[in-house]
Amino acid sequence: MATPKKKTSSSKRDKRKATWKHKAAVAAQKALSLGKSILTNRSTGFVYPQAETTEEEE
Repeated sequence: MATPKKKTSSSKRDKRKATWKHKAAVAAQKALSLGKSILTNRSTGFVYPQAETTEEEE
């Protein structure tokens, strides 16, 4: 027969939620920073394909 689990304390729950939110905030900040650097052509650590013009198009 299964026994009920013990209740998780609110401080433990809040700590987990705060950690999760902090990780999300850091990821969002990195994404925003990367987007800004790409738009200003200052990115050095990120490789992305650029539209190349060929001689036929000119």
